[in-house]
Amino acid sequence: MTEMLSGNPVQIMLVEDSPEYREVIRLALLDRTDMEMTSCFGTSEIAIRTLKEKNCEVVPDLILLDLRLPGRSGLESLAEFLECSRGAKIIVLTQSDDPQDVLRAISLGASGYLLKSATLDEIIDGILAVHGGGATLDSGVAKFIIDTLHRKLAKPDQQNLLTERELDIIKLQAEGLVKKEIASRLNIGYSTVDTHVAHIYEKLGVSNAPAAIHRAHSLGLLPPEG
Repeated sequence: MTEMLSGNPVQIMLVEDSPEYREVIRLALLDRTDMEMTSCFGTSEIAIRTLKEKNCEVVPDLILLDLRLPGRSGLESLAEFLECSRGAKIIVLTQSDDPQDVLRAISLGASGYLLKSATLDEIIDGILAVHGGGATLDSGVAKFIIDTLHRKLAKPDQQNLLTERELDIIKLQAEGLVKKEIASRLNIGYSTVDTHVAHIYEKLGVSNAPAAIHRAHSLGLLPPEG
């Protein structure tokens, strides 16, 4: 079992429309002395209304929020949960691994995103991580975000890989022009073209014009081949 927290138990609100899954989470938390499910709701509307009531008995430290709910979805309600729960953190706990749901939930302020396929130990670990000031992501979700960031970060680097003059030259190479013709077209010396071509090959890690053109296409420096 995951190590127990000391101090007051983490007060948890569960917003989940499946009675069966609510019971699964309730039973898992019963074995813990450091966390407690203090409230449970089947819709976001009722949960939010309860949080807004001044006589709400227990304000949660953390909310486990499903996305696919009757009425207003978890995504539609997430920002309002954060606004009215007075500092509670939110972990999305859902079946949806849709990339758009992941990005939207995180952008709206969720501190974690777990799939219902996660083990109970993984859910407990996620609660502990978020309550401790960290974040938690399903491993598949984390990989998607990392891959997305890599693509977004890599694109500007690729676009800046070649200078403007080098791009002019490789575009003309792609049109089938040889160095002498490129020099004439750009009104520069043959030796200047030769030097630029050497730099292009070095930057792209290739040794000839066809390979350079193919590499430039694959990096998005030139329009897709074909």
